[in-house]
Amino acid sequence: MGAEEIKNENCEEMFEVDETVYTGRPSDTTGRKDTEIRAYDLLDELNISYERVDHSPAYTIAACEAIDKLFNTHMCKNLFLCNSQKTAFYLLMMPGDKKFKTKDLSKQINTARLSFANEDFMKELLGLTPGAVTVLGLMNDKENRVRLIIDKDLLEDEYIGCHPCVNTSSLKIKTSDITEKFLKAVGHDYTVVDLPRE
Repeated sequence: MGAEEIKNENCEEMFEVDETVYTGRPSDTTGRKDTEIRAYDLLDELNISYERVDHSPAYTIAACEAIDKLFNTHMCKNLFLCNSQKTAFYLLMMPGDKKFKTKDLSKQINTARLSFANEDFMKELLGLTPGAVTVLGLMNDKENRVRLIIDKDLLEDEYIGCHPCVNTSSLKIKTSDITEKFLKAVGHDYTVVDLPRE
């Protein structure tokens, strides 16, 4: 069982990823957060299969690239956004190699002045903390206050990578299982956008 270490560009900490790819949930859940276990519970209940890797907290692009290399997937950015009045909230899933520009998204969803929503809203609406934003957090959005936006390029990939509501593990899940099973189960639809590459 090896581990790949990557220097974090912003601090002295090292990112470590267990190079073992597991199938399904961890057999030993000691020390794992309740929100992570509930994500596995729901995926299992929906008969959604997934592969999993465990790692130290993933905050950087380099860390995500190491995870995607193990999974043979493309990196996915998950951005939690809101309007200027903080009355409308959005979860944007987009390819990691695209740059996010608010004007490109605003035009397509008819919303002006988008910005990043703060940590309090993230916790309240998705039950998540910074660094752990994931489509699976929509299971906590019981009142459907968060609108899911997906870049069309992600929908063309057979698999997506996402966190199980914590940023110390990552999952590889069939894109169709997210769009056809998971989202239906949690009562969310999604809007497709086409964000440009530079």
